[in-house]
Amino acid sequence: MLSRCKKVPGVRRIAVLRANAIGDFIFALPALEALRAAYPQAEIVLLAKKWHATFLQGRPGPVDRVVTVPPYPGVSEEPATPSTLHSLECSTELEQFFEAMVQERFDLAIQMHGGGRYSNPFLLRLGARMNVGLKTPDAVPLDRWVSYIYFQPEILRYLEVVSLVGAAAVVLEPRICVIEEDLLEAQSVVPESARPLVALHPGAGDPQRRWPTEKFAAVGDALAAMGAQIVVIGTTEEKQLVEAVVTNMKAGVQNLCGRLSLGGLAGLLSRCRVLIANDSGTLHLAAALGTASVGIYWCFNLVTAGLPTRLCHRPVISWHVQCPICGIDRSRTSCEHRASFVAGIPTEEVIAAALDLFSS
Repeated sequence: MLSRCKKVPGVRRIAVLRANAIGDFIFALPALEALRAAYPQAEIVLLAKKWHATFLQGRPGPVDRVVTVPPYPGVSEEPATPSTLHSLECSTELEQFFEAMVQERFDLAIQMHGGGRYSNPFLLRLGARMNVGLKTPDAVPLDRWVSYIYFQPEILRYLEVVSLVGAAAVVLEPRICVIEEDLLEAQSVVPESARPLVALHPGAGDPQRRWPTEKFAAVGDALAAMGAQIVVIGTTEEKQLVEAVVTNMKAGVQNLCGRLSLGGLAGLLSRCRVLIANDSGTLHLAAALGTASVGIYWCFNLVTAGLPTRLCHRPVISWHVQCPICGIDRSRTSCEHRASFVAGIPTEEVIAAALDLFSS
């Protein structure tokens, strides 16, 4: 393992593997910016999902091109059994994909996709001149690698990876540009108003990170009393959560569940005075757009995903580490229960943080 390295000479094309969700992509943006600064003439090719290609098309940023990764357990979808994994690895679609990637003649292939148990073998099949990334004890090594240890801020994790090829940080806070199409879509759903816009997002990929919907509703009512126009946002999978917030609110509120594309959501969030959200991709998208936010965090997630600045961002934190169902200490071991670890955060604490940002 090498901790610091010089730039690699003769780099013309770089593959970066990061095939997951919006928040994960945002965490990797400072590392991508560092690569762009270190290798200004190189083409940066993001190996990712279809949504990346759609969202990044026409959007300024460090990525030159997106290649969609076909189904591959542990990389672009959930891990499979060994027999299923073997059959998928031998599929015609995957074989054609890897053949095409070898023809790309990547000079660098960089793994920013977890500890490497599944993603490192994937990366090695690209045929790059040099392979770099993360490694847990059960993962195959790459040419240059850094140990994957859970308790590390995600942004710094990927900056450390690209430092292995001489790319130094140029920014620490991710930034995403809003384009005209984003604003036009948002405008068609939520027309401009004299009242300042505030968004509530009660969803999160993991139920353990979800604050109760009735508490979100109380925050919405408090901000509406201060003159805010309230919208509740979420994906179609979060329909029940969004509807519960809307139902519990006394003030007028707009339900935007599933009504915006990711670009349209970016356009909307860029217009908001403040977002109140669980630790989720939406929270990190808003921050990357420059929108003030109140983020609701479990203490473990604050370490890895907490926003680094406080001028426009307020984390509200649950320090509860015992499972609400079985009482096991989750700081030392795990259990199968998925009950919320943030439900006990007082409503008043979130309201105070939200009003502070709303009034500033």
